[in-house]
Order: sequence, then C-alpha cells, then structure tokens
Amino acid sequence: MPELPEAEANRARIEDGALNRTIVQMRVGNDVRHMDLPSPRDRATFAGRQFTRTHRHGKYIFAGSADGPWMAVHLGMSGSLRVHDGDDAAPDYARLTVVFEGDRRLTFRCPRKFGWIKAIDTPQTFIAQTGLGTDAMQIDRAAFMSCIGGTRGAVKSALMAQGKLAGIGNLWSDEALFRAGIAPDARASDLGEGCVGTLFQAVRDVLQGVLDTNADYGKLPEGWLIHRREVGRACPRCNGEIAKKTVGGRTAYHCPTHQKET
Repeated sequence: MPELPEAEANRARIEDGALNRTIVQMRVGNDVRHMDLPSPRDRATFAGRQFTRTHRHGKYIFAGSADGPWMAVHLGMSGSLRVHDGDDAAPDYARLTVVFEGDRRLTFRCPRKFGWIKAIDTPQTFIAQTGLGTDAMQIDRAAFMSCIGGTRGAVKSALMAQGKLAGIGNLWSDEALFRAGIAPDARASDLGEGCVGTLFQAVRDVLQGVLDTNADYGKLPEGWLIHRREVGRACPRCNGEIAKKTVGGRTAYHCPTHQKET
C-alpha cells in the first residue's frame, strides 16, 4: 500500500508536469462503481482553474491554488497519478482524468479501486477534519517520544496509527523496527527512552532513504528488509532468519534474533 514516500513521488509528478495549466474538464473513466470521486458539480468547479501548488501530508496528496478549489487524493492499495499527453496511450485502469488545455493530462490510475479523490476547500481544513497526526517527516524528536513512546499498545500499531503519526504503513513500519532492532509487538510504553530515540532516527532514515530513490525499491540498499520479506530468508543484519507474525491485524515481517522486546 502506498505510504508517505510513494505519495511524495506522486505529488512530485503533479509538481513537475501538471502545474499552471488551465483545466478544461475532469473526465470520469470506466468502471468507477463504488469509488469515491468528485460529483459532476464538484468537477465543474475546477473548469477554467489551474493547479498552481501541491502539498502532501502523510499518505494524502493535494493539488489546488491559493483560492481553491483543491483536489485531495488517497492512492488506496494500488493507485498512482500519471502525467501524460493526449496523443500518448492513456493509462489502463484510468478512473479520473484531468484534461488541461493543449495535450497535457493528469490521470488517476487505480486498479483495485480502493483509492479516492475528493474536492476540498483547503488541505489544512481537510487535515484537521480528518484527525491526522503530524506528518512523519515533520515530527520532531520530543513529539515522537510523546506520541509513540506513550502508547500502551504494540509499537508497530502505534507507528501505523494515522492519528498519531501520518504517513507510515505496514511496509515502512517493519523496515524502521528492523533497523532499530525492536520487536513489532513490543509494548511501546515499555521501551526505554533510548529505544524510542533510536526508533525515531530509524523512521527518519528509512523514509528519507526511500524518498531519495523516488520510491524506486530496486535502488534501496541490499541490506534492507524489503529485499528479504519472506519467511526463512537470512537476516542481513545478524545470523537470524526472517519470520512473520500478526500484530494488530497486520502481518509483520521481522528478525526475532536481533529485534527485541525492549
């Protein structure tokens, strides 16, 4: 599922290829039943306007202008934003396409239909109303220590709670805990200050590492867990083996040998 780095890569595509272009229409694609997309009335409010700025908070992507309206995008399980020209082959699974004057298009591709797009007033209002926590790349050490270290449940679940910390999901929570040497089901409030501080740095390093590759997993170092997410694979950090367990209803890949409860 796309998390903060993947959302940032998609935001950058809008920034790089779809700003300051006049919108002609928003065109809904085929097979959009049960999808949350802007109504015809909301789509009409974008006609004649431009996206002049973008923003990202956690896993959410925003495009709009100083006086609105704004488009909020959640990629769901498999969504992505594609910038292309009219004479190019349109992406498959196109659920919504923003048509600009000239040939440029911005298409929301979403094979599994779990993603959505909404018309909103401002990102700030949406973030407040949705109850999102601080963006995982913006939170400072003290706030992280409080919101994660003070949680009585499993530390993996705390990292994934979007009301505490916005942007981290299953994949990068596992990677950060693997790097920090902390078991995914360790009780967060039982971790010492040093462990939580180590986890804070691991979260920042993991997210920044993925951001630096523009979310291209093939460019991540060989020693990362993402390349070994399979039961029985050799751990690249110690002499252990990769295992999995269910934590808070989610599968957690980890190394029981070097990832400890405290």
